[in-house]
Order: sequence, then C-alpha cells, then structure tokens
Amino acid sequence: MESNTSGELIVLVTDARSASSDVTDEIRNRTGMSVRSVSVADLDDRLEDAVPDAIVLSADDPEIVRTTVTRIQEDVPDAPVVVAPRDGSEKLATVAIRAGATDYVPEDGPRLIDRIVDSVQTTGERDRNVEFRRILAEELPDEAFVIGEDGTYLEAKVRPESAELYETTAAELVGTTIGEAFPEPTAERLLDCVERAIRSDEIQSIEYDVETADEHLRYEARVVPTDRRIDGRRVAVWLARDITERAKRERELRARQAELETLNRINAVVRRVIETLVEAPSRNAIEREVCRQLVDSELYCGSWIAEWTGDGSLAYRTGAGDATTYLECVQEGTSGPDRPFRRAVRSAEIQTEDHVLEREPLPDPLQTAAADDDVEAVVAVPITHEDATYGALTVLASRDDAFSESERAGFELLGETIGFTIMAVKNRQLLFADTVVELEFRIDGGETFSFDLSREYDCTCSLEWAGTTADGRTFQFVTIDGVDGETVLEEANDHGSIEECRLVHDGVSGCTIEMRLSDSGVRTLTNHGTTIRDVTVEDAVGSCLVEVSQEANVREIADALSSIYENTELVARREVDRQVRTAAERRNLILDQLTDRQLTTLRLAYYGGFFDWPRESTGEEIAEAMDVSAPTMHQHLRKGLKTVLGEFFEGGGTSE
Repeated sequence: MESNTSGELIVLVTDARSASSDVTDEIRNRTGMSVRSVSVADLDDRLEDAVPDAIVLSADDPEIVRTTVTRIQEDVPDAPVVVAPRDGSEKLATVAIRAGATDYVPEDGPRLIDRIVDSVQTTGERDRNVEFRRILAEELPDEAFVIGEDGTYLEAKVRPESAELYETTAAELVGTTIGEAFPEPTAERLLDCVERAIRSDEIQSIEYDVETADEHLRYEARVVPTDRRIDGRRVAVWLARDITERAKRERELRARQAELETLNRINAVVRRVIETLVEAPSRNAIEREVCRQLVDSELYCGSWIAEWTGDGSLAYRTGAGDATTYLECVQEGTSGPDRPFRRAVRSAEIQTEDHVLEREPLPDPLQTAAADDDVEAVVAVPITHEDATYGALTVLASRDDAFSESERAGFELLGETIGFTIMAVKNRQLLFADTVVELEFRIDGGETFSFDLSREYDCTCSLEWAGTTADGRTFQFVTIDGVDGETVLEEANDHGSIEECRLVHDGVSGCTIEMRLSDSGVRTLTNHGTTIRDVTVEDAVGSCLVEVSQEANVREIADALSSIYENTELVARREVDRQVRTAAERRNLILDQLTDRQLTTLRLAYYGGFFDWPRESTGEEIAEAMDVSAPTMHQHLRKGLKTVLGEFFEGGGTSE
C-alpha cells in the first residue's frame, strides 16, 4: 500500500444517502486538505490506492458503522475516524465508539464542522507527538532537541550519563541559541544544517565536536524537519549520538592504513637501494647511492652517513636531500655530543627522535636548521656487519612520528645490507688488487685460549685457517706445537673463551684442533675486509700478519683489533706486489706435484662420474679400471685431491 503525501481527507457516505456538499466544502476550506467522497462499496479500492490522513464516515445504519469502522481500523489503524451521521442516536454513538471511532459528531448537532475539524486536527497533532516520542525513544542515542528555524532550543532531553558531562543542564539550555552554546565556527555550521533541513524538508546529517567539563567528545547528529510550528516558527528535531569511540577507531584505522601505505613505499625504497648496492664499485658509491635514493622517494627530506675517525669521533662522509641547512650544520660538526647517530654507533642499535622541535633544545645552529628545513623526526641506523661497525646512516623526515616499529625494521635491514656490501667491496678490492698493504700487529697479554695455553705450557699456537659457516658461526683450525691433544682438550673445556672444541689430529708433541671462540680477533679482522696470512702466539705474545687493499682504513682495522686485545700495536705497514700467475702456470704447478697414479685416479673419477650425485661410477668400478684394490684407489684419490685443494686454498699469488 502506497503512502499518501497529499494531505487527503476522505468522506465516506452510505449507499442510500450522500454527505452534504456543504460539509465537504467546509472541511476542505478549514483544514486545507484534499477531500474526496466515496461510497462504502468503494472503500476497499480507495484504501488500496492511498493511505488517508483522516476519515469521516457519514452513515446512519449501526451495522454499517460497526463493520466499516472495524475494517478501517484493520487496514489503516493510524488514520483517525470521525463518525458523522445525518441523524444521530445514542445507540449509533455507542456502536461507533466501541468499534474504535476517534469521535462521534452528528451532522444535525451544534457546531458540526468545528467539531469535525477539531477532531481531525487534534488527532493529527496527537499522532505527530507520538511520532516525536517514537523518534526520541527509538532513534535518540544520547541527546535530543527541538530547535526552531532561528537556532533556538525549544525542548531538550539528555540522557543522565551524558548530562553528567556538562556544566549546563538540559533545562537551562531551553531558550538559548546554538550560537550561545557553541563556538562561532561550529555554531555557524550547525545553524546552517538546521536551516538546510527545514528548507529542503529532508533529513540532514552532521558531525561536530563538543568540549565538556572533562573531555573532548565527537557527536553525530541527524536533523529531522517537521511541519510543527511553535510561536509561528517551523521546528526540527535534533538527534545527537556520541561517536567519540567510533571516531577514535576510525582515526586509528585511517592511521594504520596510512602507515601500511607508507611502509609499503618504504619497503619499495629499501628494495631499490639494496638492488643497486650489488653493482656498487666502491664504498663511496654505495653511500652516495643510498642517500640519493632515500630522498628521491619524497618520504624523507634528508639523509647522510658518518664514519668513525682515527681519534674515535664521527666524521661526515656524504649526504643528500632538501634539508640543506641541517646537512651543512652536520658537516661543520655542530650536531652536538649526544645526537642519535652517535648513540646508534655506540650501541649498534637504531635510534629515533620524533617531534624534534618539541623536545629538549638542540644546539643553536641545529635548532634553527631543523626549523628552517621542517625536520620533525630523525632515525639513525648503525651500518654494521657481524661485529664490525662502519658508521651510521641518519635519515630526516618532515612527518611527525615518521619512524614506526615496522619502518625501523626496514631500516635495520638496510643498515645490515649496507654493512655487508661495504665488507664485500673491501674483499673484492683486496682479491683483485695487484698491490696490497701488509699489516703486522703485535699483541701482548691476550686473554683468549691460545695466549693462556702458550703461557702455561710454553707451546706455540699457529692459525691454519679461519672461516664462517652459512649460519654465521666462525671456526678456527689451530696447530699447537709442544703439547699433546688430550691436554689441549682438557684446557679448552675449562676455558671461558671456548664455545666449542674438537680434536682433529693428535701427535706426541703437537696436535690440530677445531675451535670456536665467543670473542675472536680473527673474526673481527675478517669482517673488516682483511686476508689473514699468519697468526702465531708464543710465550703469550701474538704476531698477526694480514693483507688489506690500498683503499682500506688502517686505523679502523687497528681500532677494531684493539677492542678485542687491549695491548695491540701496529709494528709494520708494507706495500707488497702480488706474484701474478696465469691459469696455465697454476695448472702446471699442480701437475708437477701430482704422481701419475694420482692424476690417473682423478681423471678416471672425474670423467667416470664418481663426483656426480648420484654417482655414475662406484669406487670399486674406478679401482677395477685401474686394476688396483678399492683402498689403494681411495688413497691415490685423496692425496690427489689434497694437492689440488692445497694449491687452491694455500697457494700464493693471484691468477690472471
């Protein structure tokens, strides 16, 4: 059934008699409503077409009145029904009222039209009040007001738990205006919403802030226009709901979404930086590219890298970005003694500062520079690899709270990647250099296992090889002359610097062990891009010979070794030309060291698929082809392999 929107009043008449046309005209003129006359027989069809605002039934037969009123109550229970018979009676009045008629007004009674109009309007007013109460009961959340079109509060209702937040009661609010209750900008928005609702006759929605006695609240209001007039002014119902918690959740959600988007962009930047590092030819190129790509992303306004110097301070190496004034201050050394990049290097952990300008004052030049360049947040990232720290990367941002936990994790990976790449560049420079720098260190009174063992047993400890496994563990193979293996193992198991120890070879007056130390100078030297040529400890004095590239920072290497062994002295620094052998010369050198049997065994094993996986030939099949026993074949094979691998791992010089 469709809703009627034209304000229609239907006058019903019996089949035998019609309602007076004067009555119809008068009702139309007095109410301003459209009036239509239909017969009882056509009632059902009429009710299917539209829902009337009010119904006047003009009938004299009690049965017709009873059945018609009952039918109307069933079909349109909200429409007021006024029974207005031409000839009234007490019986007819009783039937009408019992059937549910709103009023009974005989046409021959005094002031007929006045009573019909009053009945219709009173009922309509009562229904509008019911609708107001329904809205307040069902849709009102926390506050409800009846507001005039001029912004005056005419009625007010506030839930008790909400009323406790205000200094002004709901009763005191009545008679005041929106302009008196809210600051001017907010009041203008709210009044405009009321006027728009009344003017368009459509419900309007608005959100606004309210300052209470204890807190800041966020409200959402629905402004419902009505036809009701008070003192000649149209009014609207204002329904307000406290959405502070919802608004907070929405802000948090938006913040998380923004953070996720930013993090995705940051990760993309970090990936691009890492990809470019692989091809970088030098440390300078690595650092320049990192700084450039970070500021090219528009996420950051500046970045720079500092390194340790010989006197233990940090020196600016390179930088990039729009924060030029800030970067100039850093280059001039006016950054202050306890800035994030210094703490990052000392602690080897990421350091951040948010709301930079709101914290404790920076040194004067830096404070001014941060304000000029709009620097709001700083992150300092240590550039490390294993136990080597090369310096720190500092990144500047104009965003508040720019460096979240997730963002810091990305920068931590970047710092480790830069450190690894710097170490790889150093190793590459050393590997392909024709001329290297040879450094000789003397270490007195070390406290690691080799020093204590040589002091206790008057033995000599020599490093054969040291390396790092895929899981980051560093192992050393050490030959010890002057003490047997069983004694060495007993001492190793009781020594605090040893994490693991295994006897590889045991002799009468010497042995070879594999060990892993908790703190190792060998590992420190390796992580700084050196090639260890010899390490010997005798009478608790160590001698260490290493090779570095000509570009290496010797002071940095010496300081790193001193952090493990306090009494460390650089006793010699020499430039050495490497002996260069061609690949053919190295091949011939190996062939000269192999016996015919060893060479034959290696060739049969190689071409016969003995080294494939799975094997294409077994050891017995190789032995049968040589016409020797399997143990003899394995003896030749292992000696041959040792010769080849020995030249590869221990052979001097480089090959072209």
